[in-house]
Formats: sequence, structure tokens, C-alpha cells
Amino acid sequence: MKEITPMVEYLSTGANRHSAVADWHTNGTLAFGADVNIALWRPEPSKPRGISAILSGHTGTVKVVKFLPRREGDETSYLVSGGDDLKLKLWAISDDLSTFTCLQTVDSHSIALTCLAVLKTWSASGPIILASGGADYTIRIWKFESGLIHHLQTIDTSRDSRYFPLSLALTTLGDDPNTLILASAGTRKTIHIFAASTLGGEAPEFQAQATLSGHEDWIRSLDFTLETNQGAPGDLLLASASQDKYIRLWRLHQGTQLPELSAAAASDPLRNAYLPGKAPSNKAHRLQVRDKHFSITFEALLLGHEDWIYSVRWHLGPDGVSKLLSTSADNSLAIWEPDSVTGIWASTTRLGEISRDKGATTATGSIGGFWIGLWRADGKSMVCLGRTGSWRRWDYSEPDERWLPAIAVTGHTMAITGISWSKNGEYLLSTSSDQTTRLHAAWTAGGERHPTWHEMSRPQIHGYDLNCIDSLRDAEFVSGADEKLMRVFREPRAVAHLLNRLCDLGQTGVDEMPDAANIPVLGLSNKAVDAPDDALPEIPNSYGAGNDQGNNRGDASETVDTATAALRSALDIDRPPYEDALSKYTLWPETEKLYGHGYEISCLATSHDGTLVASAPLVAHSLTTTRVRFSPDDRHILSVGRDRQWAVFARDPADPVRYAPLQLNPKGHARMILDGAWAPVSEGAPSRSPLPGATRPPKRGWLRRARANWSFRWRRLSSKHPVTAVDFLRSRGKDGHYVLAVGNEAGQVSVYTLDPLNLTVVSEQHLDPSLCPSKSILQLAWQPTKGDAPPGHALAIASEDTCLRIYRFEEI
Repeated sequence: MKEITPMVEYLSTGANRHSAVADWHTNGTLAFGADVNIALWRPEPSKPRGISAILSGHTGTVKVVKFLPRREGDETSYLVSGGDDLKLKLWAISDDLSTFTCLQTVDSHSIALTCLAVLKTWSASGPIILASGGADYTIRIWKFESGLIHHLQTIDTSRDSRYFPLSLALTTLGDDPNTLILASAGTRKTIHIFAASTLGGEAPEFQAQATLSGHEDWIRSLDFTLETNQGAPGDLLLASASQDKYIRLWRLHQGTQLPELSAAAASDPLRNAYLPGKAPSNKAHRLQVRDKHFSITFEALLLGHEDWIYSVRWHLGPDGVSKLLSTSADNSLAIWEPDSVTGIWASTTRLGEISRDKGATTATGSIGGFWIGLWRADGKSMVCLGRTGSWRRWDYSEPDERWLPAIAVTGHTMAITGISWSKNGEYLLSTSSDQTTRLHAAWTAGGERHPTWHEMSRPQIHGYDLNCIDSLRDAEFVSGADEKLMRVFREPRAVAHLLNRLCDLGQTGVDEMPDAANIPVLGLSNKAVDAPDDALPEIPNSYGAGNDQGNNRGDASETVDTATAALRSALDIDRPPYEDALSKYTLWPETEKLYGHGYEISCLATSHDGTLVASAPLVAHSLTTTRVRFSPDDRHILSVGRDRQWAVFARDPADPVRYAPLQLNPKGHARMILDGAWAPVSEGAPSRSPLPGATRPPKRGWLRRARANWSFRWRRLSSKHPVTAVDFLRSRGKDGHYVLAVGNEAGQVSVYTLDPLNLTVVSEQHLDPSLCPSKSILQLAWQPTKGDAPPGHALAIASEDTCLRIYRFEEI
């Protein structure tokens, strides 16, 4: 028994929808919460690489993620994360993302964490101060010192205002590193200012100083920036974003006198825009910490968003000018800057989505708003997170003087319930409880395999949770959901051209395919769309999307519904599609509906020749069938179920579409059976070795070998946890052995090699724990190999933790 570390070929997962769920470090690493995990991604303009690593350790949904500042020259980054498990975790991560360790786990709040703030500047000899907010009406102050986190103070917000903190911002007062300012806001219309002193090395004790009013709804985000005046530290600016659709700026000025600009604003009603009849108050709040005096005054009201504003983030440029990035539920993000002459704040750039169906509830009608926006350290790149859990990225082009979209990462946001390789193994289909089916493939360049995979198509966006999927042929698949029918989909011409061009798939019969597909706003069926070459409609472009959406012609948009029709010109690109194209222009048309079941579809399988679909056994199980599989030669069908029974059906030689029960085992396991698989066979040999090998406790799996007369004997494969998924490599491994992958309820994956004669275990290897999912394995699938495939064998892993993994093992 030994641990193995395969090559990580692909990691894909969606981010949790929360305005504090991600942070972008100065070294270029972006960390975000993905279910109970933390994903590490390094967006690089020259290398469109995907997720590099997944950190597992939390047992509840991750809600807050923050990097700590570090000393210059340090090659280790520290990350603090928190979630619904009420824990704060401290991580140490190497700059090359090759090693990561959880250093500490501490109890935080009594109810879920909602926000986290870190002091941006700190003394080289002193601790780093952190503040966390929770739904238990408290703000907790922490310090990071000597490699550990220590609790300092608890602030009770229920005494006066009684609010849940939804956002925190923490900074020092101008050029004074010993005076700390904490801003807090949440489920009230007010912002609360606290201050503390660390003079003399004492631990900070935050005291309430002021309450800022003006917003008309909950406040979602706060952020500080420091102005500079000819290179010297100036005033602090605090940005606050609210559900009232407005952003307010506040000025913190050190000294007893009011700042000059704030005094001028009081007598100049045109200096800042405001709502008719609701002029913003310019009341000065005066504060004192020890011998330090400072004031807080209203600075500006920023108008322009049409819906809730979820986040605001400052970026201080090298010229000392601060820019503000805001993201909103109106599907846009905006950059705000002050005019160099008048000082009036205005939106200089707006990015996002233009859609006729803005606000529609369907996944293709609207992206559902942006939950968080982040700057890269140099201010030349931005990312934002949408409702689908996918990231969008823009890089600033100096020659073009505009923001251009760039490749980001996508992924499922709920449990991945099914995976299926295409018949030739060229791409992988995944389906999930998030009601989407996604196609993943390797991007090739110059005939060589690109080091990362990407989501190339989103064939199905459904109204029910999807439970199972299997490939029919290289250009067709069938899926089942929490409804009483199965749906068959055929690849459209636009996607086929894209895959042939970017992935070198070499698919044939493209001319016979429909052009594209669309889905009605209130419908579930993808409809085929055929657009003649001389009637390509204009496709609505994203803000800042450049000219890579294809060449539009004339005024043909009047003849075709441009809001829903996914057209091939949208995919006439030389790189993987962005999120807006994936959700709108890569749907596959539905060709068949297969009826007959009286309950939701729980499992299905297709024959290897692509002519039959099995969704349940003919006569066998008394409870839910959990897996159905055709034998390698399609002569038999294996089914397993929650009634502890496995069954084998044989094909009628006179009728190739009829199968009859051949062997039933009513008590195949002591508990319900969750998966089963067939071992590979030599060409021309009969089907053999079905493996009903996945079970709940007792913690063991069973292997049975079938002979020609269908008498059985078994071998036990040990497992410390209930086995939930199994799959045989489709060809014999090294030395002619069977290769079996086994996944269990704890997320562990093991690879066994078995002697085909006596079924004894030749070798037993376990995946390195750092690569294992943090929740139950739901399905395993070895990639069918081709003659020109890379060395080794690729294993796809679907788990309950929302992350899709592809690992490549050396010759086994």
C-alpha cells in the first residue's frame, strides 16, 4: 500500500456567491471559496491557466477569504478563510502553489461568518490585525503574530443598532501606524466607525467613535484608500456600497480643521450629484484617539447603477490617484475616478452584459449580476464573479486604451452527479445539481496539447436538477433529471467547428448538424436554430468585449431573435469561449424525448455501439436503481440498487433490443449498492467480471467474477469508508492486469490492480490526501485511450464538493 501523486490535468469548480468570498494577492494568486474548498487560481495574460490547486479542510461553505500582507522577500503567503463551519483557518501557501498547509484552525463566531477584514499596512515588528463579522451580532478582533492567530476583542453590535455585519474595512489613520480605524456596516442603513491605538505596543481596544447615516438600505461593502499629496500621505477615503443602488464616499481628515474640499462642498451644490430633493448631508463627525484628532465628512454620491451594489474595491495607482471598482446586480461593473480639474467623481468605464432579457430568471437570459470585483495589484486586470459561479476577467490594453475580455475559470456550483467521456475520449461531459451540463476539452495549439483544459460548451441548461448523463455517439448524449423523461441532444455546427478548430477533434458530418440552439425563457427544451449564411443576425456584444464575436452583416437582426438564438458567428473565435458565450451560444439542440418512467430519472447508460439507452432494469429492483451499465460487448446489462440487489440481464440473440434476466442476487450486499462496473475483456471473449462494488456500511466492497456458466466467486477489497463509486480501466493495465478505481464516502480514491485469473490484489495505491475531494465521490470514469493519446491514463472524478478533477496516472 502506498500513496501516489498523479499529474493534475484539470480542476474546475465554481465560486460561492458571496461578496467576501475571494481575494487577489500581490503575488498574482487569486483565492476563492468553492463549496467547502478554497481554489487557487493565477490569472496570467500570457498563460491562460486554470485552477492550480484545491485546499480542503472546511466542513461548511466557505464565505470569507483574505490574504495577509507579508514582508518583502518572503516566499510564503498566508491566507485566512472562514465559513459556515464557524472556523477560521490559517494557511501557508508557497508562491509557486506547489505546497500548502493548514497551520491553524480556531473557533470564530457562534453563527456563520459574514465578512473579514485585514489591516493593509502594518509595522514590520508588530502583529497583523484582523476583524471578522458574524451573524451572531458580533465583530471579533484578532492578531496574527508568530505564525498564529490570537483573539483580542469582541464587539457586540446588538447593544445599540443590532445589525449583522456584512462588511468590514480596517486601516491605519494616514501616516500614523499606531491609530487603527475600523468601519462596519450591514443590515442597517448606517456605518459604524471604531478606533483604537497601539501606541506603546499595547493590544488595540476598539471603541465606537461615530455613526454615519445617509444610505437608505442595507450596506453590502466597505473599503478604505489613502490619498497622497505630492508623495506624502493624505486623507483617507471610505467607499460604501448599498442595496439602495448608490455608492457614498466619506473623507477621514486628520486634524481639528475640516478638509478644504469638504468645506467647499458645503457651499457648492454642483460639486457632487445628488438625488432631487435629497441633498446629501455634509455633517462633520469629529473624533479623537489619544491625542489624535480627525474628522469624517461626506465626500460624494456616485449614481449610475440600476440595482443593488454588492462590492466596491479601491486601487491606488502609482500616480497617487485612486480608482474605485464597483459591481452590481444590474450585470455591470464600473470604474469611478475623480476629474483632474473639478474633482467630481464620475464613471469612466463600464463593463458587463447588454441583454434584451436582463432580469430574466433563466440562466441564458441574464447572468444574474456580479457579486464581487477585484483588482490585480498593478491595476491592469480585473475579475468579477457572476451568479453562475464563473469568473469574468478583463485586461487593460495600452495600445487600444480600453479593457478587453480575457480567459477566466468556470465550474459547477453544486454536486457533480454524472460524468461521461465521449466514445473516443476526446472530451468530457459533466452534469450537476446546479442544472447545467458542461463540455470540457483540452485546448491545442500548433498540434501540441495545451497544458490546461477549458469548458468549451454548455450544452444543457435545465429547470430540474440533473442526475445522470452518458454519450450516445461522439456528437450526441442523453441526460436524465428530476423529471420523468430523458432528453437526447445533438451537437450543433457552431460548437463542432469550435471543437475542431481549438481541440483538433476532427469531427465529421458537421454540415448535417443544425447551426445552433436556443431555449425559450420559460421552456426546458433546447430548440434547433438554422441561420443561412446571408442572414446572420447581429449578436449583442458585451461591454468591452472587443470584436471577436464574429462578423455581423446588415440589418438581419430584424429577422431572427437575437436575444435567444445562439449563432455560429458568436463562436468564430481562436480561444475558449467566455462565460457569456458559454451560457448563450453553446447550447445543443434537443432531438428526442424518451418517456416511460413514472418517477424521476436516477441513472441511465448507453450501449457501446450507441444504439441503445437503458434507464432502469426490466424486472429486478424494488427500490431506486442507482447504476446501470452495459458490458463491453453490449451482450449484458448490470444493474444495482438501494434494495441491496445486483442483477445481470442477457441480450436475446434473436432480438438485439430485448434483454432478459440472467442472474439476480437479492442480497448482494449488506446495505444498499451505489455503483457497479464491468472489467475489460479480450476481443471476441464473452462479458465477464461484473463488479457490484460500491456499498454503504459495512465498510467493504465485493468483487465477483463471472464464468461462462455464470457461477460466481468473490474477493473482498478493504475500505475504511463506505464505497460510493467504482470504474474499471477499459483496457488491461501493465502485465495484463485489471485496473480498478474506487472512490468512497470520505472522498478518498484508490487504484487497485487485480490478477484476472484469481482476482487477487496485485497492487493497492491511494491518492495523496491533498488531491482527494473533501466530500463523497459520486462517479469515476477512466478516459478511453487512443493511439495518439498522452502517456498514462486519465481518470475523471465527480464529487459532491462541486469540483471536477482529471488526474493523469503513469502506466499502471
